[in-house]
Amino acid sequence: MIDCLRNLLRPVFCRPAATALVALALSAGAEAQTVPASSMSSRVLACTACHGKEGRATPDGYFPRIAGKPAGYLANQLLNFRDGRRSYPQMGYLIEHLTDDYLREMAEHFAAQDIPYSPPPPPQAPPALLEQGRQLVQQGAAARRIPACVSCHGSAMTGVAPSIPGLLGLPRDYLNSQLGAWKTGQRRAHVPDCMADIARQLTPEDVSAVSAWLAAQPVAAGGKPARTLPAAMPARCGGVAEVPVAAAAAR
Repeated sequence: MIDCLRNLLRPVFCRPAATALVALALSAGAEAQTVPASSMSSRVLACTACHGKEGRATPDGYFPRIAGKPAGYLANQLLNFRDGRRSYPQMGYLIEHLTDDYLREMAEHFAAQDIPYSPPPPPQAPPALLEQGRQLVQQGAAARRIPACVSCHGSAMTGVAPSIPGLLGLPRDYLNSQLGAWKTGQRRAHVPDCMADIARQLTPEDVSAVSAWLAAQPVAAGGKPARTLPAAMPARCGGVAEVPVAAAAAR
């Protein structure tokens, strides 16, 4: 089994990640459904090989930080990768045979990590483009049916427990790729897929502006997700049924 996994993954994984995948696959078969905390470090070796120690990936590079993200969001994304709503072959290989409960335990582990955020990199766009991004994030563009990012992701943009992610502390390349994936259908969520609807309204310049502004912002309040939104969400979104929706969107 180990040799088979190594041969399968050699084209797409660095050696540490491939070795970690073997550990993950073996632990998935050997552990009971409720796993002691002491065994979690071996279970998540495959995750930290790309997402960094304790899931603390920096704003440099591509892989996003997962430490401290809302547990419901992390669990939803693991299920989306496993079930094909998100496409990234490396993630698919890692978790295609893992159970819902097993993935939720891993999500809860990373959600519990309280790790300081790195400072943001210098702005990577001219002032006019950054201002365009700030306006879209904080105010939206009602005439084009683009709600403000803060209306769903929270005024501090650190997300909302249990299922809405923060937008800060992420690499610009990652933000660009995910908005692009929503636009093209390579990334999907449970219906109604509100992010796909929003992303399709964004122009390439909008995407560049939003990603540049978000990537340049420091993370406030230790990056802790808010408990609630100050107002109802402007659109109904799959996977976050617990969050109130504005009356017009609820009809």
